[in-house]
Order: sequence, then C-alpha cells, then structure tokens
Amino acid sequence: MTDFEVIASGLMFPEGPIVMADGSVLFVEIARGTLSRATPDGKVEVVAETGGGPNGAAIGPDGKVYVCNNGGFEWHEVNGALLPGLTPQDYTGGSIQRVDLATGAVETLYTHCNGEPLKGPNDIVFDEHGGFWFTDNGKRYPRHEDVGAVYYARCDGSFISEQVYPTSHANGIGLSPDGGTLYVSETMAGRVWRYKVTAPGVVEVPAGLLNPEALLYGAPGFELYDSMAVEANGNVCVAALATGGVRVISPDGQSVELVETGDPATTNIAFGGDDMQTAWITLSGAGQLVRTRWARPGFKLAFNA
Repeated sequence: MTDFEVIASGLMFPEGPIVMADGSVLFVEIARGTLSRATPDGKVEVVAETGGGPNGAAIGPDGKVYVCNNGGFEWHEVNGALLPGLTPQDYTGGSIQRVDLATGAVETLYTHCNGEPLKGPNDIVFDEHGGFWFTDNGKRYPRHEDVGAVYYARCDGSFISEQVYPTSHANGIGLSPDGGTLYVSETMAGRVWRYKVTAPGVVEVPAGLLNPEALLYGAPGFELYDSMAVEANGNVCVAALATGGVRVISPDGQSVELVETGDPATTNIAFGGDDMQTAWITLSGAGQLVRTRWARPGFKLAFNA
C-alpha cells in the first residue's frame, strides 16, 4: 500500500480539498458545516461557517471559494467512522455558496434552476472561461430519492443551466486538460461518464436511455465512485468508496491502477506542489486529510492560487 502522511486528523467528514500556493489546504467538513484550512504543520482553523452540508469546493476567478452545499445529512457512527445517512429534518434545500477568504463572509448564489430547487449539490469544477460545472447528487429519504443532474453556472449569480438530466447519484466532476471533455462519476453504480463540451457551458448528451456512448468506465464488483481530479496526461482519478482508494482511469476507459488508502470512505483527491505530483486525499471515514507522492503530475486547475 502507498505511504500516506497524515496532515490533519479529528476532522468531521472532510471533502473538497483545495491546495493553496502557501502550502495550506482548504477543505470542507460536511458534518461540521464549515470551510476549514489545514496549515503545513497540521493546524486546523475554520475559515467560514456555511451551515448545511458543504461538499465540493473550488477557487473561482475572483479568488473566492465556491461551495456546493448539499443541505446536510443525518449522521451515524458506524464502526468508529462518522458516515452520512438520510436527509435531516432541518433540511431546507441545496445551494451554491461563495466564501470570501479574507472575511469569512458567505453568500448564497443559487438555490434553483429554472424554478427547480437544487437538491444536493456535490462537486464543482471551473472551466477556463470562469464558469463552473457542478453535480447534484439529490437527497435520499426513507422511501424515495431525488433524480440528480449536472449544471453549469456563472460565478456572478447571473446564469445557471441544467445540462445533463436525468442522472443517477451524480457525484464527482472534472474536465479534461484541453477542456473538451466533461467527466461525471455515478456513485451507486460505480460508473464514470464523459460528455463532449461543444461550447462554454454546453455538453453533447447522447440520445436514448440505453445508449452506452457516454460511458467511460464501469467499476468491477462493489466499487462506488465519489469525487475526482484529473492528471496532466488526462487520466481520471476518482475516489473509490467501499474499495477504499483512488481508481485511476485512462482517457480511453482503461483502469491504470487502484491506489489503496485503507479507508472505505475515501472521498476526494487534489493535486499540488511545484511539480503537481503531491496528492492530498480526504479519508472521510477516518476523519483525516493525508498526502502522498503521486506517480504522475496532476492537471493544474484554472484558478487555483
């Protein structure tokens, strides 16, 4: 198994890591309702109180952090791990939030798209044009669950568009290095989908429910997919729940490797460092942010500091 250095522990279901130029890492703590920061020496501080369930996070062109807030979960301790459950009684909806890192101020940008409420926004990625793609995983209830979707929005709050619907448990999202392909992971079925980007904020969705054209990769056995990052060579690195690791998938749909972490609730990965070969991974079941030397450099995101 790969060696991992624990940067921070005692975290309340960390997700959405963002590697900063000063060596610190921003991340959300979903169960705590915060955007937090870990310094290189492992000190953790709260940057902002978002409430609800902050999930994916990304730096925008204005230097602010954009957060997918899923609205919160019921939480359960299972074999010593804090794990999310159904929709809580105090749930009021999902949203996209913007956080000012200098002040900690939190704004709500979007709660609806064309009159339809956002249910459980999950992961986010900016394109080079300054707009962002995000997934909506939906919410689960005792006897039903929402149908998910993939959206595109502008960071000034002026425009939001539903681009892929329906989706089942849409979770991780990423762009190819050339910006021409949008990747989306599907949690419960363990699949990664790819869509051709035909214009800023627009993707081509193959017609027909039984059309496999958009499928990049389907997991072997019981492997569930969470958030993702992309390598500089175009490989997709998707956090693998249950298996406990990061599955690396080539742009032509082949499994390159599985980097095991030992935590079945491994949820996300981000790249940084001078050569982009340091990977920061959220081990959410263990409540840890860890890092390791990665075999290949990651792709530098559009607006990361």
